Amino acid sequence: MEDTIRFDGRMLFLSEDPAIVRRQLAGESVTRAEAGALRDNVSTDEITPVTVMLTYDERLGRYPYVGFKAGNETPIGEHDVRRGGFQITVAGKRYGKGSSRESSPLAERSAGIRLIVAESFERIYQQNCDNIGILTTTDFGVLGRIQAGEAIPITEFLKGRDALTQQIIRSGGLLAFSKFADWPAPVAHADGPNATATPPRTLVEKIMARRLHPATPGVEHGDGVFVRVDWRFSHDYFTGMCAHLMHRAFGEPAALHDPARIIAFQDHLVLAAHSHPHVSQGLLPGVAHLTTGHRDFVSRYPVLAHGELATGGDGADGICHALMAERYALPGQIVIGTDSHTPHAGALGCLAFGAGATDIANSWVTGYVRCKVPQTLRIEIEGTLAPGVTAKDVVLHLLRLDTIRRGDAIGLVFEYAGSAVRAMSIDERATLTNMVAELGGFTGIVAPDEKTVAFLKTRRGVDFVVEPWMTSDEGARYRDVIRIDAGSLTPMLARPGDPGNGVALADLASPVAIDIAYGGSCTAGKRDDFDAYHDVLAWGVAHGLRVAQRCSLFLQFGTMDVRAYCEEKGYLETFEAAGVTLVMPGCGACANCGPGQSTSAEQVTISAINRNFPGRSGPGSVWLASPYTVAASALAGRIVGFDELSASVAAEGR
Repeated sequence: MEDTIRFDGRMLFLSEDPAIVRRQLAGESVTRAEAGALRDNVSTDEITPVTVMLTYDERLGRYPYVGFKAGNETPIGEHDVRRGGFQITVAGKRYGKGSSRESSPLAERSAGIRLIVAESFERIYQQNCDNIGILTTTDFGVLGRIQAGEAIPITEFLKGRDALTQQIIRSGGLLAFSKFADWPAPVAHADGPNATATPPRTLVEKIMARRLHPATPGVEHGDGVFVRVDWRFSHDYFTGMCAHLMHRAFGEPAALHDPARIIAFQDHLVLAAHSHPHVSQGLLPGVAHLTTGHRDFVSRYPVLAHGELATGGDGADGICHALMAERYALPGQIVIGTDSHTPHAGALGCLAFGAGATDIANSWVTGYVRCKVPQTLRIEIEGTLAPGVTAKDVVLHLLRLDTIRRGDAIGLVFEYAGSAVRAMSIDERATLTNMVAELGGFTGIVAPDEKTVAFLKTRRGVDFVVEPWMTSDEGARYRDVIRIDAGSLTPMLARPGDPGNGVALADLASPVAIDIAYGGSCTAGKRDDFDAYHDVLAWGVAHGLRVAQRCSLFLQFGTMDVRAYCEEKGYLETFEAAGVTLVMPGCGACANCGPGQSTSAEQVTISAINRNFPGRSGPGSVWLASPYTVAASALAGRIVGFDELSASVAAEGR
């Protein structure tokens, strides 16, 4: 990349005021002061909603920001960014939060955006920008210099970035850098140069030290490194994009490193034929395009694959994150995938994190992935959770803390510990680690213990021995420690719009009627989650209750193993008696691509999924809650906790 960069295009301020956004689209240039308050928490769901992610090349340039909300409006339409001649986007805090989809920065770049200026960035989004050649900065001082016509030195966009990232930015992106880098063949189980370092370290630091690129010198927090990866996976939204990027950089066919450790999951799009927007807007041919790209890769290379149900029914073997924990990941390993909820498998004591399509494409060929040596935030939860209080309530509590809402935890490891965590099942621990994506962290992890060993034996038939090194050392350095009294926690909700809009269920000021209740997704489609749904619904059936007349309850299995478990336990009969609509595995309504979506802005959903960004599960409003609260609310037709519902029924003498 050149030593100085001149920007001759316009600036687009993503203001909270839709009128200011429309003025810019009409051709008026505004100053930073005139732009007013900038939108915080602009998610990748808003930059590129799932309904536009039907290609994996420059055609995405039609769509950036078509889901962006200013006030209650979505003022930016197709082609507006390109037609407006914008080169610079300016926004507030935590820009690019949510999904790891590289479609978002690719859409921005393809529409002409060369620079993003924001108060802070989500880790995966910024790394995706680095990888494809979009510059980013948190220094708003460059705006005035650009408006004055100054050519900006490239060094301005390297400030605060680690040495490796600086090299990648200067190279114009990861794959341009990778083609000329040295990639020694990884040696299975070989310790890295720092594996025997004496200072006390966290579990994640130990895992990384054992897998560092052999040429890596001693590392410190914040250093960019390449680490050897045990498992690499993609799903059907991004397999075609990963393959396209890989072939463009390395030729066809590419020489994959250890293809037996590459997994392709068909899970995000398998229910598209039942998705209201995909059917009504004629988007199914685009879905078929993505599916073809996925299947072409699977048929061309000797990788592992999980596809659609062999029985011909709608659905998949399972959701990628859940299957990684059920079938593949082991304590101490490194797992990467094309989804922000890859940390799900951290419940087993492995380092699992989401990566963009370019990172995955590079890892397929090299066996390595780039990341920073992260700092760790320790979450100590001591005591005993009250009956009906779940890991989901713990996360919703964390999400409403000021330190999290400010973005102070961006890029950190969430290390969960304490007696309440040790008492949790692996399924519940997976909720904690899965939703690190919403907390803004790099990953989540729980040190393996006897429950991990039992899970691996019972679920997978694996005899695993936890090695002495598989825990954080006494005296390990932490960025901070958050201590939570488990007994003080109560059932939680998140108000519509953002998972951080937390409120205690008991503090809900007035009744909220619901149209849809949804239980499922990678976060809430596990065995323990279905135990909770069944507990509430079996009680309801016994007391003459069914799903409320004006409401629909969708329960979606995370994997077919979970469905088999429910069948074995006799849950399916209870669900039928309660009036539940059962949905086979797939990302479905959680990704706005299957049964359970809202179809109008007036509809209200209560959901056990992990995020409720605007448009995430349809045009209606989405409240987040635990499986217990979702099931109880479905019976009542309004948002209510199980304790309150059972008490009211008892008072009625039923």
